[in-house]
Amino acid sequence: MPDILHLTPAAEGDLSRPARVRTRDGVRLATDVYLPSGDTSPGDTILIRLPYDKNGEYTFIPLVAEYFMQHGYRVVAQDVRGKFRSEGDALLFVNEARDGEDTLDWIVQQPWSNGRVAMWGDSYYGYTQWAAAASGHPALRAIAPRVTGTGLGEPVRAHSGDRTRAVEWAITNLYPLTHFAANDTYLWDLDWSRRDFAAQAEAFIAGLDKRPLSYDQWVPHAVSLPRFPQGDPFAGRSVPVLHTIGWWDNCAPLSWADVAAIEQRPAWALHHHLRIEAIDHESYQLLEAPEDRVEDRTEAQIRALLPRTLDPALAFFEVFVRGNGSPADIPRVEWNLAGTEEMRVDEAWPPRAARAVELAAGVGGTLREDRAADATEVSWVHDPMDPVPSTAPDAFSYLLALPDEAPLGTRDDVLVFESAPVSEQVDFAGPVSARARVRSTGPVMDCFVRLLDVAPDGTAVRIARGQRQLRDATTAGALDIDLGQLGYRLAPGHRLRVHVASTDYPEYLPQPGTGADPWTDGVTTVTNTQFLEIGGPEGLALTLTVLDGALS
Repeated sequence: MPDILHLTPAAEGDLSRPARVRTRDGVRLATDVYLPSGDTSPGDTILIRLPYDKNGEYTFIPLVAEYFMQHGYRVVAQDVRGKFRSEGDALLFVNEARDGEDTLDWIVQQPWSNGRVAMWGDSYYGYTQWAAAASGHPALRAIAPRVTGTGLGEPVRAHSGDRTRAVEWAITNLYPLTHFAANDTYLWDLDWSRRDFAAQAEAFIAGLDKRPLSYDQWVPHAVSLPRFPQGDPFAGRSVPVLHTIGWWDNCAPLSWADVAAIEQRPAWALHHHLRIEAIDHESYQLLEAPEDRVEDRTEAQIRALLPRTLDPALAFFEVFVRGNGSPADIPRVEWNLAGTEEMRVDEAWPPRAARAVELAAGVGGTLREDRAADATEVSWVHDPMDPVPSTAPDAFSYLLALPDEAPLGTRDDVLVFESAPVSEQVDFAGPVSARARVRSTGPVMDCFVRLLDVAPDGTAVRIARGQRQLRDATTAGALDIDLGQLGYRLAPGHRLRVHVASTDYPEYLPQPGTGADPWTDGVTTVTNTQFLEIGGPEGLALTLTVLDGALS
């Protein structure tokens, strides 16, 4: 068995008073109420609903609540259903809309509430905001979700007839075995040197009092349970949103999917404010001070982190909850040009002045704006027992490691394409995508594309990435690969590099080469040869969005 860190509820703090919120089906949710200076008169409230222990060290909610109270807010922090001190079954995602609505009902009935509520939080407790907003509760005046998405944690599902699909995260099936295995949290990791993932999961489950509901909902065949009252998180009443996305957040694709959905909903788009920062999922920054780039932050470091994390939300709530100022005072889009300390303001994303530029891969590993007329194929060997490794120990804190990705390019199973150094700084602002025509000797092929900034000393920082899977891969097919969004300054003398590979392990589940499910049937492996077309009309090409400067 692996080493397991069993986390039970931490001691409740002195700043809050405990309460129990009874839901419509009788489940009682453990709740802490923070009142500034013990003031029981009616005031504005910030609600935080999370599964990571409202009193635990990981999310430092008591410090967050203290900071909000200093600005006059009442704060309600709650363990979601089935977690830590709350009753009910630990079931991912599906109860959050109803439980959020019931909690809002409870808040507005309290003597310290004036009926106006906002919500704040990261990741899963960003998701609980989207869920509560989907209920349409009139007391919810604004939300500030960070590094999250309405499709958070959703497994990749097969659609009949589709040859392409997303590549599955390894965390998808592990998460319900750690944070949602039971009321308590069990932090453990798979032995990634083995391929019997499902067997390792079953060995862990055997030591629990009962099977985790969420794991059995997804393995071996994912079953969808409705998350939102109307089936669509944006089908109902809109709520003002301060939507924070991290350039290096591994969950950013989920955030950008929500941005795209909101753009199709005029009422939601009217109230949508986008903030993009050079952070990863755990709020490490690209330009972090060396002394702050540490895994275990001290209380002093956490307190120093709170203003840059919470002040944008407080400014947003001042307008949309308290009615002080005008919505025009809040930028529609505020974004960091990564590589600088600069925060820019625009009316839309991407900025209207940005333009699309295509770079095509060529023979000899070139990356240029002109595309070769003739197509040719290059190949590499995908050995499931020797996968291309993920570069950061923890995908959620990529910027804590900030790895040099250049060494991966020396592997035989990584194709490398590189531009000439730029003579002037180039600012990117907008989407990045790749199109590639690929095939394989195996039935299923995963294609990973990474975009790197290579410095004159040869070190390389990853600035964008994407991946896509081709089914029935013995017949060539085209992959449209979304590499996300980019706000980045490429300095003079630097160059762009592209890495193409078949694995990114253990962040993503590796194909065994047989076409079988990597989680349940990945023990038997077969080596495949992969082929990529370069040149010609369908050869590998990247489309980048350039705001200022020229690549050639």
